[in-house]
Amino acid sequence: MKISFSQLRLIIAGFSVASMVCPASRAAQTSRDPQTSGPSTTVVIDAGHGGFDRGGIPGQRIPEKEMTLDVAQRLKGVLTAAGYRVVMTRDSDVFVPLATRVAIANSYRNAIFVCIHFNSAKRMGAGGIETYFYSRDSLPLASAVHYFVAGGAPSANRGVRRRGFYVLRKTGIPAVLVECGFLTNPTEGAYAESTSYRQKLATEIAAGIRGRSSVTSTSSRTGVATDDSIPLQSYIDQTKVSSSKRSHKRSSRTKSSKKKKSSKTLDSEASATARKQEAE
Repeated sequence: MKISFSQLRLIIAGFSVASMVCPASRAAQTSRDPQTSGPSTTVVIDAGHGGFDRGGIPGQRIPEKEMTLDVAQRLKGVLTAAGYRVVMTRDSDVFVPLATRVAIANSYRNAIFVCIHFNSAKRMGAGGIETYFYSRDSLPLASAVHYFVAGGAPSANRGVRRRGFYVLRKTGIPAVLVECGFLTNPTEGAYAESTSYRQKLATEIAAGIRGRSSVTSTSSRTGVATDDSIPLQSYIDQTKVSSSKRSHKRSSRTKSSKKKKSSKTLDSEASATARKQEAE
């Protein structure tokens, strides 16, 4: 069969179009492949306090809100470089209500929530790293983050604790709150004021996020962490601690002093406004 010159031109043009379409389809398929496009998990980073909420206790020299924001921003940089999608509940010195922080976290599917805090206490000798969680689904994340942060910090290991902080019990995704040391402790406060130390905290938290799926319950806590073996941490369940009822016959002055003392000894999650929201 003879092919005219015009037909030959049409055939060649058809092959040209096909060669352009096929690579494009393969590229589109590759971009959807989770193994080649990097981590698909969204990490919502919550820098504690902000704005009028300075954090910590009255008279505290180092403002917690500044330390938490700096570590959160550094963590964002580490995770973004590793291919994670990162969402910040605050990226500047502003106050964000706890309910808004939770709403942001719950608006993302396939996400995890990491809340950054520093501790404080009236006793200057109080120190150490501790990590909080609430839901059982959050324990592997808490274990991994605490394993790396506590293991990489020159501070005491105060362990993993289960507690019903507002931002933990109201989130529908795996959520943890890490206390990166006591700013009221002279030694740990000096650590926190070091740029290199805040960068190290961010790096260790990121390592915990990456290793959360590798947590096992059979490894020894004294072993060296590897990509396929991170020990499940034991934890203290502080949700079952109940306080005894006070007598209604005490004077208003006594009640006021007790209330102030109790509020000062609470672990620092937020300001007085945040504590009220937590109790609701």
